[in-house]
Amino acid sequence: MTTSNTSQNNGPIVLDEAAQDLLFRGARTANAFTDEPVTDEQIAAIFELVKWAPTAMNAQPKRVVVVRSAAAKERLLPHMAEGNRAKTEAAPATVLLAADRDFHNELPAVFPHAAGMRDVFEKDEAGRTSMAELNTGLQVGYAILGIRAAGLAAGPMTGFDAEAVSREFFPDGRHRVLVAINIGQPAEDAFRDRLPRLSFDEVVQVL
Repeated sequence: MTTSNTSQNNGPIVLDEAAQDLLFRGARTANAFTDEPVTDEQIAAIFELVKWAPTAMNAQPKRVVVVRSAAAKERLLPHMAEGNRAKTEAAPATVLLAADRDFHNELPAVFPHAAGMRDVFEKDEAGRTSMAELNTGLQVGYAILGIRAAGLAAGPMTGFDAEAVSREFFPDGRHRVLVAINIGQPAEDAFRDRLPRLSFDEVVQVL
C-alpha cells in the first residue's frame, strides 16, 4: 500500500496539522514543570519510539540515565549551571544523554554484515570518540521529538559541567554526557516567547 504525500489535505507534509504543531511549530523549550510524575511506562514508550533514529553503521552510541529520585537529583544539581539548577530540581525527571566511546563493542551484534569493524575502531580511539558524539547528537534530536510525541515538554540543556556529570553518572570513564533534558508536564509559565527563525532563503541552496 502506498501513502500519498498530499493525504489529509496537508500539502507535501503527511503528518496532520495537530501532529506538526505538537512536534514542531507549537513546541518550545520548557523552563518550568508541574509536579506530575513521569512514569516508567512513558519512559519506555519514548525509548521504543526513538530507538529508530539513524546512526552511522547502526552504531547507536547514545546511553541514557533518567534522574528522577531525590537522591539522584542531589548528585546532579551541584554540577548544573546556576541558571539551570532550580528548573532541574523542579522537573519530574531529567534525562542525561551520553555518548559511549566504546560503542564499537556492540558492532558485531548491530552491524553483523561488516565483520572486523569492531577491530578497526578498537585501534582508533579518536575516530570512534568523534563518531560516538556526532551520532549521539543525531539521537538527541530524535529523543526531543519522542518526548514531545509522548505529550511531555522537553527542556534540553548543555549548561552543566559535562566532565563532572559524566564522572558522577558514568564512572567507568567510557561515556561523555552531551545533553541533559528536563521532561514533564509544562507549568503555566513554562515557555518564553518564540524567537525568530531564519528563512528558507537564508539557509537553503537547491543546486
